[in-house]
Amino acid sequence: MKEIIFLVHEPPEGGYAAEALGQAIFTVADSLGGLNDMVRDAVICHFDELDRPKNIRVHFVREDVIAV
Repeated sequence: MKEIIFLVHEPPEGGYAAEALGQAIFTVADSLGGLNDMVRDAVICHFDELDRPKNIRVHFVREDVIAV
């Protein structure tokens, strides 16, 4: 696996939540800097060194509600 992709959203209670696509990896953090560290640590813990993706791609999902 060359890379892993995380979708990130901001839960109503605050902070950031990240979930990997195609893998059972989920993590949360209070700040963006903390999120990067948590995502990296989660990937390191989840994969053996030989199977670990070399790149982590983080996509931010933002949802807006528009009243009509």
